[in-house]
Amino acid sequence: MTAPGIRVVVADDQELVRSGFAMILDAQPDIDVAAEAGDGIEAVAAVREHRPDVLLLDIRMPRMDGIEAAGIVCAETGCRVLMLTTFDLDDYVYDALRAGASGFLLKDVRRDDLVHAVRVVAAGESLLAPSVTTRLIREFTSRPAKRGARTAVDVLTARERETLQLIARGLSNAEIAEAMVVSEHTVKTHVSNLLAKLGLRDRVQAVIAAYESGLAVPGT
Repeated sequence: MTAPGIRVVVADDQELVRSGFAMILDAQPDIDVAAEAGDGIEAVAAVREHRPDVLLLDIRMPRMDGIEAAGIVCAETGCRVLMLTTFDLDDYVYDALRAGASGFLLKDVRRDDLVHAVRVVAAGESLLAPSVTTRLIREFTSRPAKRGARTAVDVLTARERETLQLIARGLSNAEIAEAMVVSEHTVKTHVSNLLAKLGLRDRVQAVIAAYESGLAVPGT
């Protein structure tokens, strides 16, 4: 029996872009494009109907933009949202991640990188283009730490706080394990625990929480 593939909905108001991404993804043996959508309203409806694993979502669309659509999808379902934008200085990067997006890609992404991104996000990991990460850190630099966020991390153990700081620096589980001199399994446990305690979906939101709380500081 063939293993079930990754179900994807592609949402973009530009038909050529949308169909191009859909064709690339549908050509993969482990990916199935369940539906296409031309705006945020159609994207939300498609996710509700088809229950995909990943929603590839343009950030700027008519009727309902990607930010609002991502917030609804992430609140209602377990679907992972991978956002698309035309350029890396998009003003909505921070808001998209706060809405629950698990990844961010530029529209000029290479074919192989697009396929890889969908697989990574579907597997429960997070993915950001390097230029988008730079934009996100710049955003954090201009924002003071939030009081509520600062006290929220108090529920974490010392090791969980250390893990969160290392996540915010962009380290993988293997790199965190090496830095903390523990097993990778222990790191995975710390990550799962801190996400649960802080009510976070994934590592992207963990990075945001680390900076908002002042636990992580840009440049360190």
